[in-house]
Amino acid sequence: MTARILVVDDIPANVKMLEARLLAEYFDVITAENGFAALDLCEKTQVDLILLDIMMPGIDGFTVCERLKANAKTAHIPVVMVTALDQPSDRVRGLKAGADDFLTKPVNDLQLMSRVKSLLRLKALSDELRVRLETARKFGMVGEETVAEGDASEPGQVLLVDPRASSQDRISKSLRPIADVTAISDAQAALFYAAENPTELVIVNSNLEDYDPLRLCSQLRSLERTRFIPILLIADHDTEGLVARALELGVNDYIVRPIDPNELVARSLTQIRRKRYNEQLRASVEHTIELAVTDGLTGLSNRRYLDNHLKLLFDRARVRGRALSVCLTDIDRFKLINDTYGHDAGDEVLKELAVRIRSTVRGADLACRFGGEEFVVVMPDTSLDMAATIAERLRSAIEGKPFRLSATGLELNVTASLGIASISEAIQNPGQLLKAADQALYEAKNAGRNRVVAAAA
Repeated sequence: MTARILVVDDIPANVKMLEARLLAEYFDVITAENGFAALDLCEKTQVDLILLDIMMPGIDGFTVCERLKANAKTAHIPVVMVTALDQPSDRVRGLKAGADDFLTKPVNDLQLMSRVKSLLRLKALSDELRVRLETARKFGMVGEETVAEGDASEPGQVLLVDPRASSQDRISKSLRPIADVTAISDAQAALFYAAENPTELVIVNSNLEDYDPLRLCSQLRSLERTRFIPILLIADHDTEGLVARALELGVNDYIVRPIDPNELVARSLTQIRRKRYNEQLRASVEHTIELAVTDGLTGLSNRRYLDNHLKLLFDRARVRGRALSVCLTDIDRFKLINDTYGHDAGDEVLKELAVRIRSTVRGADLACRFGGEEFVVVMPDTSLDMAATIAERLRSAIEGKPFRLSATGLELNVTASLGIASISEAIQNPGQLLKAADQALYEAKNAGRNRVVAAAA
């Protein structure tokens, strides 16, 4: 894993020490001697993680962190505060300022590298989602709205895995202002719970009885349903090896006993916010993918999706020796509707036609808008005769009930012509199948419209 790390400290010896440790792990290191220089560097160059001193002249680390997190351009950069301050109140203040973690001087090498690598892995995930979203914006698939840091106004859904009732009570009481806590003593029961219920944070107490806490963490990371749930480990002071191994396995954060309630709340809030932020990013990416293959007006699949999916269905049908048919539908005299009543009326007709197509075709069929007033229905495992029956049912559904224009209340009698074709020896690819259906549609138009015509076998 390679990354660019910014070290910010006004004491040159501290900078050199951290720089040497990071360079030994092949990280690219840049440095700043004060907060203003750090903010300027982050504006001008790519930074993947910041190691930030707190006590600096001019502007302290807390303020630097707050400004970084308030700037949309730099809010996603992980910040680790490195300081001689070791009071829980200092850690809480730093976490509330937006810091992702805290390291106390003198910095332990194992903790430093474990922390850095863990945060860089998390950033890589967010960066990948952000890049996909930005690509979609460049192609005009989504608007310019930004995905904000995760909202924490609603209580978080926290699962606490702890074998001791007294500990469960203390932790649940501490988290009550920010989360609804479900406490479970048994590790396997907790794993099943996380997989089946909405969970935004799992807190694992390392003192599990008769069960390796790291195995539970590993299982949470292995299951598809729990892979992205943040994990907070509760550890003892003298278990550095356990903590380092946990971070390597994908545990997001840890807190050491005795637990300071304020620090527990701050760390839990940080993880819940980050999960909600990544979920927003992921949902935006999924929405973008949906937009890329969906017709914006009708909600049916678009031509891009048809071209890709029809080839898969065609090849599968040929390999398995199964039937495959397509139905090409065209609204009769659609130009006249647009010219007489306007394009808004034409759009309403198209949307209503899509509704009738959905209500007529079967669940396994693929309905797409082919372009303009043309629609395609792809019917797997469907012979030409069966396709003709389905097409006739669709034709009747279009003709049987007037199309009502919501703006004027006017009702239009609309008909459609349909051409169908099926796989045969003469048809060797999806393009030929669509061409055969198009030719049948042309014949339906020439024969007087409002009818179904099947392509010659």
